[in-house]
Amino acid sequence: MYRILIVEDDKGIADAIRVQAQMWDLQVRCAENFRNVLEEFAAFDPHLVLLDITLPFFNGYHWCGQIRQVSKVPIIFISSASDNMNIIMAMNMGADDFIAKPFDGSVLMAKVNAMLRRTYDFTGSATLFQHKGAILNTADNTLTFAGENIPLSKNEYRILLTLMENKGNVVSRERLMEKLWQTDSFVDENTLTVNVGRLRKKLDAAGLTDFIETKFGVGYLLK
Repeated sequence: MYRILIVEDDKGIADAIRVQAQMWDLQVRCAENFRNVLEEFAAFDPHLVLLDITLPFFNGYHWCGQIRQVSKVPIIFISSASDNMNIIMAMNMGADDFIAKPFDGSVLMAKVNAMLRRTYDFTGSATLFQHKGAILNTADNTLTFAGENIPLSKNEYRILLTLMENKGNVVSRERLMEKLWQTDSFVDENTLTVNVGRLRKKLDAAGLTDFIETKFGVGYLLK
């Protein structure tokens, strides 16, 4: 089931779109925290975003730019500010389409479903993992925090992905070494320790202190 995130502060419009989308068996979430839309985006991991321009705190252009730093998910702007300047700005910010308000709900859903088919019918969808504001994107193996990209080696990415997949649970050193064995590199206890140490230094430098917790004699944990 495809997931749609609606970022619209007019509750009447948002609820109307939600009802229409659910009729098409789409899973829908309406954004509530307009101070941090990116956090809701990462938690829901939608396949498509419907985004208004005029929003509380930060406008839709801001959030379009923030989303584009971590994901290539389709973004459709829905706005009454449909003059050429706003349409051009939306597209330049990374939007995939622009639908002017007021719109017909069936036409909107036709465009949404067409966009979903074009995007996902022949390609696999990516998964986003979020922890303490850091977002790991499995589509391009990138880690971002506070709008900045944190470069990771292949081993660092595999370690972090495994920890993200098991957030809240201790991952044993043996399991992490099994993940690293999938690469061409030989992995032993010392190699794992070195890789975790390098990963921690990168996270600390980016402001993600105490991101990975050590459970001595057992393994590592994100909590």
